[in-house]
Amino acid sequence: MRILICGGAGYIGSNMTAMLSTEGHEPVVFDNLVTGHRSTVGAASFVEGDLADYELLVETLKKYKVEAVMHFAALIEVGESVQAPLKYYHNNLCNTQNLLSAMQASGVDKLVFSSTAAVYGIPRQVPITEDSPKEPINPYGETKLAAERMCRYQSQTGKLVFASLRYFNACGAGNNCNLGEDHRPESHLIPLAIQAAMGKNSEIPIYGTDYPTPDGTCIRDYIHIEDLCRAHLLALNKLEQTPEQGCELVYNLGNGKGYSVREVIETVKKVSGKDFKVVAEQRRSGDAPVLTSDATKALNELGWKAEVPDLEKIVETSWRWHSEHPDGYPD
Repeated sequence: MRILICGGAGYIGSNMTAMLSTEGHEPVVFDNLVTGHRSTVGAASFVEGDLADYELLVETLKKYKVEAVMHFAALIEVGESVQAPLKYYHNNLCNTQNLLSAMQASGVDKLVFSSTAAVYGIPRQVPITEDSPKEPINPYGETKLAAERMCRYQSQTGKLVFASLRYFNACGAGNNCNLGEDHRPESHLIPLAIQAAMGKNSEIPIYGTDYPTPDGTCIRDYIHIEDLCRAHLLALNKLEQTPEQGCELVYNLGNGKGYSVREVIETVKKVSGKDFKVVAEQRRSGDAPVLTSDATKALNELGWKAEVPDLEKIVETSWRWHSEHPDGYPD
């Protein structure tokens, strides 16, 4: 299939582009390069553009005879979303509406949407299922949930079939460890710990050491980037087999097993062979003690499960990428 990858120069989008090419699809990357990296796109067709540009979207969809869209082009920083909510509503919600309008105008009716576990907020119980209450506590989660609902209502018109994939914590490096995380600034735990191991950070903070968990630190569910991308391929296949509009394909994507902040840090130390300073800080507002997924629905309906569930193996791929790219991508 010819697939438009919105945000295809970013961390997840670039790994998805590489996997699609390997599987014989024809990805077309659409990215404004604000946070993405041109060098990650490889040989795939590339269009530099913003989702706010309706005319360019329609032109691209028609020019490349796109058959399906994967949408990764979101802002993802929770803290920033609290400080700049309008920025997040514009990019994550208004631009998604623009994309859906362009798809409708171009006769493209298949969408795999990149969502997030942030739609659940602080869960009442774990592991979290797709039916758990959706109570986001920040603009990032709110805008993702609103975008999901917009897709659902559009599907009820008969002009869209979509799958929404709610990620937990994507991590690791894919495509033979050639595509890793290079966020600027970085906010994710594994790459931050690796930067500390490489001497790029003098220390790494732990926000809260008195949670009701075995070691007092928060527990999160980590999913390797290639497991995440495989789920998108399976979801796309499911859409092809589900011609009726109005159906709702929503799946949690995670290991189902959580690792604490201390466990992650100790694993990075073990894999890297480096020690670094760890500093205990006060809790951050809104951090739940435990966030883990129940991905049974994805297993039952897509045949998906995590093939790289082991934290040490995940960290090994990330360490290899950072070791080979100490300064990140050249662009």
